[in-house]
Order: sequence, then structure tokens, then C-alpha cells
Amino acid sequence: MNIFQITIICSIFLITTQPIFGDLDSPRKQMENGIAPQDVLCDKELELVIRTNGFAACVRPETAEKMEKLGMLSIPIKFTDLGNELKTIPASDNQINTVPASSMSIVNFYIKDQDLNISPNGVEVLSTQGLFEITINGVSISPPEKMIETGPNTGEFYIKLELPDSINGKPLSQEDIVLIKYLDESDNSGEQRILVKSVPLTKTFAKVESSGGSRIGQEFTLRIYEPDANRDSKDEDKIPLSEFEYRGDGGIRTNLSNPKFDANSAFLIETGPNTNLFEVQIKIPRQLDGKTIHIGDEYEIRYIDRSTPSNTSEKVILKGRIG
Repeated sequence: MNIFQITIICSIFLITTQPIFGDLDSPRKQMENGIAPQDVLCDKELELVIRTNGFAACVRPETAEKMEKLGMLSIPIKFTDLGNELKTIPASDNQINTVPASSMSIVNFYIKDQDLNISPNGVEVLSTQGLFEITINGVSISPPEKMIETGPNTGEFYIKLELPDSINGKPLSQEDIVLIKYLDESDNSGEQRILVKSVPLTKTFAKVESSGGSRIGQEFTLRIYEPDANRDSKDEDKIPLSEFEYRGDGGIRTNLSNPKFDANSAFLIETGPNTNLFEVQIKIPRQLDGKTIHIGDEYEIRYIDRSTPSNTSEKVILKGRIG
């Protein structure tokens, strides 16, 4: 597997609000009369907000605050404010996004901009000239020549970036950073903005993480995202505990199949058919291999991915501290 897509898009949400209008026309009526969303007038007790679909609404201040927290509003990102990023919507809630650090890997970037949606009945194919800046580790690379609308009248466009063989003569490697900037000439308020997204490259799709803390004697969940171990799309697959090494202070070296970890299974078991996520519950014991584990000790759980996109064996390490 050497192609992975990162989806970057501002989502559309719907909200139901009770209309409260005095002498003014409703926001919808004002927009139907040609008034721009940012110029809609609201009664004095209401606040103007712009939803992520570009439509204006007049709501109470407490409602506006809730909508903002839920990501339901279009918040302008000013031209000088490069600290803001486009939202990343994973392919599923359980998926961990990675891009292989190898040539010919493809990264699909998506952007929603209704200003570019000129033809409501056709699929726009537009030049990217002047709209995108792309760098890898600070070195500029040429963006794709075209951006393509995802469908008629969606206002959502994507560019397909094929990674180069090398940067400054060096092959792409683990943790190289692809940085993309979208230069929007005019947002909803008519101001310029730059939308920024950085994507780290990796030589392995696998990622190890944990939840529930790591206190001595307390059960916690060890989880790995490992699509290469998902060999059966209809049933749950398994990864043996023996494939995970535990390293701790004082020279402790063992693997998770050690019965001291009191695991609830001899395997990390896939959380469901075709999820690519594998879990097990383990406990950190007081002693391992005759050595005492102390609060504050640091540890590592290591997994070797031997089926990477780059055809190399890569260490995937979870670092933690005993609580």
C-alpha cells in the first residue's frame, strides 16, 4: 500500500434555531434580496453568525457561543494569521492518518471555496497558479497544475500531490513535513487569508498509543493502528503480544507476553471487522525480571513493522512514564 489520502475540508453542519425577528426581514429574506451574508442585519438582542455553508443566521449570544465550540461557524482566518489550520476530517473516527515517505505517494488535499464555484451545473477544473504554496522541509515544490471540483456546484476542490523522489538530493524520510498553504484572495468578510496544513511523512502506517493511564497495578489499554495486520475484512484479526517489547529504567527488557503484565488476552485483537485497530488490556507490575518498577520511571513499548510502504523494517515506539 503506497497511496494514502489526507482529507482537509470545512464540513457543512445544519442547525435548527427558533426564528426571532422584529421589524427586520429574516436573514434568508435579506440574502434573497441580494444582501451579502456578512452584511445581514440582526435585531439588537441577536448576534450575526455565518454558518460553515456560507449562510447567515441571527441567534442569541449563548447560541452563537455553542455553535462556535461545535465548529458550526465559518471563522475567518486572516491573511497574517498562519497559526490556524484547516480542519482534518479522517476517513473514519478510528482511522489514524499517515502518508508514506516514499516517491509516488499521493496526498489529496481538499478545500472548500464557493468563490471558485462559477458554474452551478458543471464540474470546475481550475488552474492552481497563485493559489497554493507547497514545501517539504522548507523546500518549495511545484503544486499540481489543476484543481478539480468534486461534483457539480459543490464548491469543494481537490488537488492531487505526487511526492517527489527526493528533496535537495536526499530521499524522503520519516517525519519529513509537507506544508501546504492555500492563498484565499477573499473570505466571507472580503479579506485575504491563508489556510495552512502540515502533514508529517512516515515510513510506516503503524501507530501505537494507550489510554487509561499507566499506574502500577492499574489496567490500561494498549492500542495499535496496523492496517497490514488486517488480513481478513470479515473477521477480527490478531497480533501476538510477543511482537511488542517493553523497555524500562534499570535495564528492563521483556515482551508483553510476559505473564507479569496480566494481559486479558495473548493477542492484541482487532476492535471489529476491518477496523485496522487492535487492542489489549495490560497492567504494569511492581516487578519485572526481578527488578522493581518505581513511580516516575520511563518506559517504551516497541513494535517492529516489517511490511512498510518503503519495504524496510521500522520501529514504532510508544513512550510513557509510570504514574
